[in-house]
Order: sequence, then C-alpha cells, then structure tokens
Amino acid sequence: MLSGLLRAGWPVGRLIATARRPERGRELAERYGVRVLSNEAALAEADVFAIAVKPQDAGTLMAELGPKVPAGKLVISLCAGLPTAFFAKYLPQGTPVVRVMTNTPALVDEAMTAISAGEHATAAHLALAEELFTPLGRTLRVPESQQDAVTALSGSGPAYFYYLVEAMTDAGILLGLPRQVAHDLIVQTAIGSAVMLRESGEHPVKLREAVTSPAGTTISAIRELENHRVRAALLAALEAARDRAQEIAADAR
Repeated sequence: MLSGLLRAGWPVGRLIATARRPERGRELAERYGVRVLSNEAALAEADVFAIAVKPQDAGTLMAELGPKVPAGKLVISLCAGLPTAFFAKYLPQGTPVVRVMTNTPALVDEAMTAISAGEHATAAHLALAEELFTPLGRTLRVPESQQDAVTALSGSGPAYFYYLVEAMTDAGILLGLPRQVAHDLIVQTAIGSAVMLRESGEHPVKLREAVTSPAGTTISAIRELENHRVRAALLAALEAARDRAQEIAADAR
C-alpha cells in the first residue's frame, strides 16, 4: 500500500507507518522514506487509521489503541475475516469503520480491492477509502455480508492462479519443454487471456468456445479437466476459504 501510494504521486510527508519490530520500522523508513512513529503518535497525527495486522493480533492492538482513537477518525481494516463490528466494540461510539480486502497484485498496481461500509461509515468515508486504494488497481464497493466471499475469491485468488501456473509449467516440462520456456509460455498466455477477458467484455464461455475446435486438441484437454472434476474442486476450494474466513471472525469474538 505504501509503495503504491508513492508511485501514484502521494507526497511522502502524507504517509506515516508503524511497526511492531524496530528492524521492520527501519526497513520501511529506508525503503520508502516515510516517518515511522509509535502507534500512539501516529494515531494522534493521522487522518485515517489503517489496520494491517494478522487477524489474531487485531484484538490486542485494538484493546491498546481503540479507546484512544479520536472521535470521527476513519478506521480502515485490512484484516481478513474480521467484520467492522469487531472493531466497533473497541472504538468510541459512532467511529466510522470501513472494511477492505485487497490482494497482493497491489505490488504491481493491479490489485482487486473490495470496500464495505461499517454501521457509521458514510459515502464520504467510502470515497476516501477508494482514494487510498484506487492507485493500487481496481476498487469495488460491496455489502459487508459479501466480504468473506470476496476474501475467498480475490483475496486468496492470486494463490490459485500461481498454483495453476506451477502445475501447467510442470506439464510443459513433462511434454519436453525447458522449464523457462514453459514458464514464459504460460505466464504470457495468462496475461493475454486476462486482458482479453477484461477488454472484450465477452463471457468466458464464449471466449473458451472460440479456442475449442471440434475434435481438436483443446476439447480433448477440457474433457480431462471435467473427468478429474476440476470445476467441482474449485467450488469446494473457494467454499473452504470462505468458511475459514468465517471461522477467523468467530474465533476473534
């Protein structure tokens, strides 16, 4: 998030970081030139309080800082699985909370970020959250009730694609290609397919059918994917990720 905002032209003086470990704080200061302050000092100075810790650490952090949050300050959570109600119980009454789920392609300004309003967050608070995350890629507003599904689909989604690329690269090696050649073929094919899907506006079924000739190589491969229940495995995998997000929220209560 820091690197994306700086690449987008945000003045470094507008950004403040905190870190639990001193060595991490020094790394952030050296890499990005941002000021690294204590939690209390950053909270007093910043207009927006962004919480980017592991879900299991959020309770400890909020117990320490929640009562110190000034009235009206926007709180943004990037913690997977935790609803805005989790943060509200630590914060002064009426504090606006926005829940955000982004993903690791933020590092190359191609993130997919879903934004949801908590009980006291207004349209202006959502617009401010979008201003923060738009430089990292695309943003989308969703009801908070959909955030666990978002976590399963796009939050964890890059890992599924990397897993698929890994498997297809291994298949290329099995078919006799050097590893680097197989890797380059798959990566560019993935990029081209994603861009075509986004830019054409066509349904993925139509694009797939355009590649699938009668009695050809593609339909033979797709038959094997169906025989091995790849579609069903993906459905089960995303449900498992969604369920785990809900478990995280239940454990944090």
